[in-house]
Amino acid sequence: MMGISVSTYNYDPKITRAEKEETEADIRGQIELVRVEFPRTGYRMLLHHLKRRGIVIGETKLRRIIKKFDLQFKHKRKFIATTDSNHDYLVHPNLIQGMTIDNINQVWTADITYIRITNGFIYLAVILDLYSRKIIGHAISKKIDGQLAVDALNMAIKRRAPPRGVIHHSDRGVQYLSNNYVDILSDNGFHLSCSRKGNPYDNAWTESLMKTLKYDEIYMGNYETYLDVVENLPYFI
Repeated sequence: MMGISVSTYNYDPKITRAEKEETEADIRGQIELVRVEFPRTGYRMLLHHLKRRGIVIGETKLRRIIKKFDLQFKHKRKFIATTDSNHDYLVHPNLIQGMTIDNINQVWTADITYIRITNGFIYLAVILDLYSRKIIGHAISKKIDGQLAVDALNMAIKRRAPPRGVIHHSDRGVQYLSNNYVDILSDNGFHLSCSRKGNPYDNAWTESLMKTLKYDEIYMGNYETYLDVVENLPYFI
């Protein structure tokens, strides 16, 4: 690679931009060669295969190059429904449509997504502060049930100790409208808000976050087991 070691590429500020680009191109070529032989390889195994080819590169640099050249492994994934709105619980109106959000603890949004692993699915529930766009509560479970949502909410309440009057916004899923969940919200002075029926844009911020989590960490990390999820995803969050 032009006689430039990857360690020099990583740490020496004196090498030229052209030299860096040439080195990146060579690393890209090696990644593509690995992917020809092992098309489903995630970044951890890529580090291993590149090392065997004499290229020692840090995880951060590898992630950046993969993203720059769009070398992510593209998973073809079956859609898994995480919202069960077929229930008799009270559905609340959308309180945040057209609302100006200018402070933390003004609106919290909640959502659940699935994570495909080798032998099934793991589920992630999050609570997002809409102003800071920060995940303030999360929970991971093998079951998509009410307790998953409750655990994420309890974490957020414990961390933020929010004032009364925070708006809690979610879809119409049974997990968020069950008696147990609503009782916790009521006891802590939350106002309840729900997305309109069949309108994914009403909770677009949280759905965008879930997409980021999947593409920047889960797919890149090639999660395969429950242990992969519980050990790595909270750190990324």
